[in-house]
Formats: sequence, structure tokens, C-alpha cells
Amino acid sequence: MESFLPDYHFIAIGGIGQSALAKILLLEGKKVSGSDISKSKYVKKLEDMGAKIFIDHSESNIVGNPTIVISSAIKDDNPELIEAKKRDLKIIHRSDLLKIISDNYPCFMGFSGTHGKTTTSGLCAYLLSKAGLKPAYAVGGIIPEINTNGDCEDKNTSFFVAELDESDGTIVKYSPKFLLINNLEADHLDFYKNGLEDVLKTFATLVKSLKSDAKVLINLDNCGNLELVKSNPDFKNFIGYAIENKCAKYRAENIKLDVLSSSFDLSADNTLVGKIELSIPGVHNISNALGVASMLLEAGVDFQVIKPYFKTFSGMGRRFQKSAEFNSIRVIDDYAHHPQEIKATLEAVKNYKNGRIVAIFQPHRYSRFQGFYDDFLDAFDYAHYVAVLDVYAAGEKFQGGKTPSDFANELGAKAQYFEGNIEQAAKNILPNLQKNDIVFTFGAGDITKMGEVLNGLHLLKK
Repeated sequence: MESFLPDYHFIAIGGIGQSALAKILLLEGKKVSGSDISKSKYVKKLEDMGAKIFIDHSESNIVGNPTIVISSAIKDDNPELIEAKKRDLKIIHRSDLLKIISDNYPCFMGFSGTHGKTTTSGLCAYLLSKAGLKPAYAVGGIIPEINTNGDCEDKNTSFFVAELDESDGTIVKYSPKFLLINNLEADHLDFYKNGLEDVLKTFATLVKSLKSDAKVLINLDNCGNLELVKSNPDFKNFIGYAIENKCAKYRAENIKLDVLSSSFDLSADNTLVGKIELSIPGVHNISNALGVASMLLEAGVDFQVIKPYFKTFSGMGRRFQKSAEFNSIRVIDDYAHHPQEIKATLEAVKNYKNGRIVAIFQPHRYSRFQGFYDDFLDAFDYAHYVAVLDVYAAGEKFQGGKTPSDFANELGAKAQYFEGNIEQAAKNILPNLQKNDIVFTFGAGDITKMGEVLNGLHLLKK
């Protein structure tokens, strides 16, 4: 039997960004192998598509002479990376691979910003796909109903949609024809040592590198975005969208907000384009939908073709996603791990009257927890009860400073600290939940399992 000789080998192929790119390569007919520490649903999907998967990292996993694809999370002591260097194999960062793929499409739509890029890129891919325009895409989350984070439905499509990660500065490599910037705020303080100042420098470099016919859709309600526009007067292709800022070309007007839905009228140059109805709540999602609609209109897509599908979009996986329901308690899983994201989600349901709003918070990375400590304290104003878990380190080491226990104490009587892993914390949190609570699990770590664990514990009690 002929041995499998891959064209590409992904180290940590199960990551949300890595797996999306691997899917596109497989659909393009490339041979793909990869390794990861466990067999996640992403890994299983790739295996079903024909990828050769190895569980755990070992130098023996690299067969033949493939191009090695890594992410910024791969450390120099990874045995596969060491082997690849020893054999002088071609090693590329996943951002380089995304650039190679995106350069093949004449209408490359990139989505960026501190918050909302997964939702906006996912919504764009969803709208184009449901409208029958067959986009290729690589986004940072699973799109419900379509049930994937990457696809290439038609190799001849002009549309390529991608989430562009700014966390490690590699965003400057890309050259989208249409770039959307949701917002710019301080984040990823392990990389951006000077906070927003460094973020703005990176985005200024990106904007200045774009081709002359590129357009940048930018949210003019965000202070960081306004600073980017102000400090780059020579760039003439900023196109504004906004809810509040009346200078924007695209506006959201007549906004209506409900606990689990929202709607608004979209106008362009003070002329009504049409009404957009959403099945997800919150002003931040109004802004997200407005940005996507603005980009698609600039790209020449007929509004009437995409309009029906705004309402059928249920949000991205791990973004306001129901993970469990028991005893009249609804658990919503949300990837929010920055204080502004948490605040926006809780504000979206502030009018919930049937019971309490509960937040279960797992801080993500010590550097983020320490850097935004005071901002996190302000993020839970709309929660009636807050359960605080241990920090999900994501490879970082504790360097001293405030602890989750300190945080719960400073939040006051409505907060409580629960130590231990998810299973241990869930066991102690469950007795504190009440009928009709709407419970949010916040964080980018393994807190995504909390709803399932709480539901399992509830069933055991019955």
C-alpha cells in the first residue's frame, strides 16, 4: 500500500484557526497531516475529510517532506518543530498560510478588531453561503447550521472571508480588498506592552500597506478607531459605519432591543436601505450586523439577497450559545474574556425580568487578569450573582498580584470564589442557582464545559 506523504503537516491541528485552514487545503485537494494532544471534534472532522491525524506530539509524526504549519502557541521545545528544523523543512506560521490562500481570491474580506471579529466574519460567511454565493472562508468559531469554521464550496468563487487575528502582530501580512475594523482597544498585553498605543501602530502599518483600491469599513462609535482615522489622514478609503456617530456613511436607526432579539433600519448616505432583524440581542450585535451589511453593500452584494438570513443567524459557537437547560435554568456559554465583551453581553440582557442574571467567570491568562483587573470589576454591574473561578493560565505562570479570591471579595456580597477544576467548581456552584436564572459562563478556557457538567450534576440529584 502506498504510504501517505502529506503536502502540509499542522502542529496542533485541532486549534480553531489551524483546523479551518486545514479544511480548506483538504477541499483544494492537498494532502494534510497533523498532530494534537487530544481527539477533539475539530480533529475528528479533519480525519473524516481525509487528514492523517496523530495524537500527541512526536518527531515520528512528520512523514516525508511536508511544509510545517505552526501557530504562535507552538514553543521552541516542541519535538515536531525541533525535528522540522533539523531536517531543514519549510516552516510557516498559520498567518503565512492564510495569506497564501487569501491571495487567490479577488474579493478577500478581512474582519479585525479587539472584539467581535469572530461574529462578524462568521455572519458574513453565513450570509454569503445561505444566499447561494458560495464563499470560501476561515473563521475563528463554528458557524451554527453550517456547522463548520472553514470551507471552500466553489474553487472559482471570488469571495474569501477570514477572521484576522491581531494578537501577535501578524495581521500586517494580509492585504484584504475589504477590511472591517470593529473596534480597537488595549488587549493581548503580553504582546502589546504599551496597550492601545501599540495596537494602533500595528493597525496603522496594516492600513498603509493596503492596495490603493482597498476599502476599510470602520466603526466610528469606537474611540480607538477614531484615533486610527485621525492619525492616518493620508489614507482616503475609510468608510464609516455607526450607531451614534452621524458622520458615518452607514447608520443603524430605529433600533429595537429585546432580551433575545433585536432589529434596526439600515441607512446609507441618509437613505433607507432596509430593515434588519436579528435573533441575537444587544447593541454590540446591532453594530456587528451593521458592519457586515456595510461591507457587503460596498462589495456590490444585493441587500435583498442577504436580508432574510440576518434573522436566521443564531450567533457563533461559544458566542451567546445555549449549553444547557434544566430546572428552568438556562445556561449560556460565551467566549467573552475581555472586560468590554463581558459587559456588552450582560448589558444585552439587562432587561431580563423572569429571574436573576448569573455570571460564572473564569479569568483567561494571568497577564490579562492583572492588566484589566479594575475593568473586570466594572464588567459585572448587570449581574445579580457572580461565581469566580481560578485563572485558566493558557501556558502562563503566576507572577504575583491579585487573585480570583481577591476579585470576588472586591466585587462584594454578590460574588463568590470557587476553587478547583470545572467539575469541582460546578459541584459547589449548583446549590447556589435558582429557578429562572439565566446563567452565563464567561471565558476562553475549559469553562465551555460548565453547562454540560452542571446539567449532569442536576440529573444525578434527581
